[in-house]
Amino acid sequence: MNAEIIAVGSELLLGQITNTNAQFLSQQLAEIGINVYYHTVVGDNSSRVLDVVKEAEKRADLLIFTGGLGPTKDDLTKEAIGSHIGRPLVYHEEALKSIEHYFVKTKRPMTPNNKKQALVMEGSTVFPNDHGMAPGMMVKGTKNFYMLLPGPPREMQPMFTNYAKPALLNILEKVEKIESRVLRFFGIGESALETEVEDLLLAQQNPTIAPLAGDGEVTLRITAKHESEATALRMIQEVEEEILRRVGDYFYGYNDTTIVRELADRLVESSQTVAAAESLTGGLFQSEMTAVPGASQFFNGGIVCYSNRAKEKLVQVKTETLADHGAISEACAIELAENVRQLLDADFGISFTGVAGPDAAEGHPSGTVWIGLSSKLTGSKAFKLQLAGSRAGIRKRSVKYGCHYLLVELANNK
Repeated sequence: MNAEIIAVGSELLLGQITNTNAQFLSQQLAEIGINVYYHTVVGDNSSRVLDVVKEAEKRADLLIFTGGLGPTKDDLTKEAIGSHIGRPLVYHEEALKSIEHYFVKTKRPMTPNNKKQALVMEGSTVFPNDHGMAPGMMVKGTKNFYMLLPGPPREMQPMFTNYAKPALLNILEKVEKIESRVLRFFGIGESALETEVEDLLLAQQNPTIAPLAGDGEVTLRITAKHESEATALRMIQEVEEEILRRVGDYFYGYNDTTIVRELADRLVESSQTVAAAESLTGGLFQSEMTAVPGASQFFNGGIVCYSNRAKEKLVQVKTETLADHGAISEACAIELAENVRQLLDADFGISFTGVAGPDAAEGHPSGTVWIGLSSKLTGSKAFKLQLAGSRAGIRKRSVKYGCHYLLVELANNK
């Protein structure tokens, strides 16, 4: 079964609210093997709603509508759908009694238009609204199923979970599980990663592989569908192993994790600590570290040393180093990392120095970054980057690169 999710509401098109309903429904439908290929948003206009419905009927078995079931004149979803498929609206007595009881309980007068919320399409399966007034419903047309749900997520989500989802399971001939796993990579660009797995992308059927890039990272989502959850997971595992055989050096974690979270976990597992000296990142690395619960287990502390004077006074960088090499240099990055490690008694010291932009500094263009890394066991080194983008983007990616270099160091010294 294929589904299309249609959100009705001009407020969505105006950007006044976010369409979180579509995300929730897509996740829920995937669990029972219903494919979602389109999300559509349409305003409160009968003719435009019908235009959308006619297109959706051509490409989906199940049309799920959210919104437009309320008491006002612009709430027109069930009127439009009922007219389109020849189903008159009738009062649902239980829903009407529930609405009347609400107004008695709250000691408020019930205006006539509130009765409208108790109208349902004749012959439909009605879903009670345990957290609001308007019931939901599902009805079979000539070829398609039509499901109507309220717009507020606090009403829609429990209605779908408790009533609509079981109703869908009853009409499915078989339940196929859709399982997904996201592989996260850092230190390799989207085009480079895609080149390494191009033959897998070209040959994909089931499982499918979808690349996505953002914030200096690349992800690959592997999705498999099968009646057996165990079989779907095995299919994913086989594809994952082949991908990691090719680009595993850049892999750092799964699904919704972050590179900061993974670094924190690896440091805790190895019972090691890190300290930071930050110039161009201005404390961003320290902020990311301490945002992780339990940061005191792996993060000893840090120093923001933006000016050269601060580098000398707070992190004890030699005056000669700054005079001979400058602050934006391999020598300075290494000295910062070594000194902050010793000053704060950590297993690792990391430093960030460079030009976040937009202007050049010390003759170096914007995006020139040095990251120093000092270890009690393996000594010190520095990595040079030439990043592009905004000032904020350069600072953010510098922190991610720092986490990446630390993860590699930890992996090499297990």
